[in-house]
Amino acid sequence: MSVPNVDVDALRCDLLDLLRIPSVSGTADESTVQEYLADRWRAEGLEVDRWDIDVAGLQGDPQFPGMEVGRTSAVGVTATLQGDGTGPTLLLNGHTDVVPPGDRDAWSGDPFEPRIEVRDDREYVIARGACDMKGGIAAMWSAVRAVAATGQRLRGDVVLAPVSGEEDGGLGTFALLRRGVRADLCVIAEPTGLDIMPANGGALTFRLTVRGLATHASRRTEGVSAIDKLLPVLAALTDLETRRNIQVDPIMSRWPIAYPVSIGTLKAGDWPSSVPDLLVAEGRLGVAIGETIPAARAEFEQAITSVCAADPWLADHPVEVTWWGGQFASAATPVDSDVVTRVRAAHESVTGGRPEMYGGPYGSDLRLLLGLGGIPTVQYGPGDASAAHAPDEWVAFDDVMIAAHVLAQLIVDVCG
Repeated sequence: MSVPNVDVDALRCDLLDLLRIPSVSGTADESTVQEYLADRWRAEGLEVDRWDIDVAGLQGDPQFPGMEVGRTSAVGVTATLQGDGTGPTLLLNGHTDVVPPGDRDAWSGDPFEPRIEVRDDREYVIARGACDMKGGIAAMWSAVRAVAATGQRLRGDVVLAPVSGEEDGGLGTFALLRRGVRADLCVIAEPTGLDIMPANGGALTFRLTVRGLATHASRRTEGVSAIDKLLPVLAALTDLETRRNIQVDPIMSRWPIAYPVSIGTLKAGDWPSSVPDLLVAEGRLGVAIGETIPAARAEFEQAITSVCAADPWLADHPVEVTWWGGQFASAATPVDSDVVTRVRAAHESVTGGRPEMYGGPYGSDLRLLLGLGGIPTVQYGPGDASAAHAPDEWVAFDDVMIAAHVLAQLIVDVCG
């Protein structure tokens, strides 16, 4: 089967249209973008399955991966370019939800009105979700369209699977697997800089509740500030992070801190002239490759227990640890697996260069597809992950185009 040509103009238009849909996690537009893709792919002749996700029912599943924003509904979508049934099935997965834009004053324009800037003769698309990961979604779509346009029948199926709820746990991919979707191999088009990422460290969301003793600020020495009592806890978490990163899996060695421990939100007190008697801090614990979630939680909890035991106040009023929201296990596809070999070969065929291979220091849906679905999975896509979740988020359009060509080549190699 010949290598298909990617329609670059259509790819650019599709990416810009996707970016105009403000599909922030937990908002109504999270479903809007799913409906948009279902309609577009149906019109292009793909076999579309669209269903209402039973959010409440899935939350009762003992393997539910967690959720951090409120949802009562979500939409599942797959679109299949069908083969004749004699070849393997390739799944192309990616999330359509994006994080909020944050401080809009930090943006140079409307986060949901994409714009193109040319720097050093390269086009950069700027908008929330450009990097993470609508650039990857557009590349997946363009690759399938290019193969379909050849008119040649594949042996195996190609399944496009856009999902909601990845940013806060993995609802969409979990629903996809519970729907019964399976494949022989999978590529998630997350931003990897066009390198191959066969592994992810995990990430567990935690909540710390620190209690103090309130009094008037003018008599603060007669109270106990919950903020002050957080300070030894922060020191203990820094020590914990150091210990957990002394020796890491070689695939994670490119990162200065492979398994970070961090605080992301902090709320304390209810009046400026009162000593705060309650502090709630929420954060993230990195999970090592090969480490179980119970083991990671136990080490974290032991660190908290130890620091509390050394402080007279905290010994009597220990910090409470709650695990909530997204619970991302670590996962790793073997580096010599067929999916790694095939993605590398497709990249080399298109670019003439050899991609690097490394593990990501963050959780992803790879652990669901591999762990629950048994599907050998890698991440490969356009974009620099450092631009994700940032103001003026960007992706180089050349990289989106290259990813589309590589994924089209992969479809031919696997399913053609």
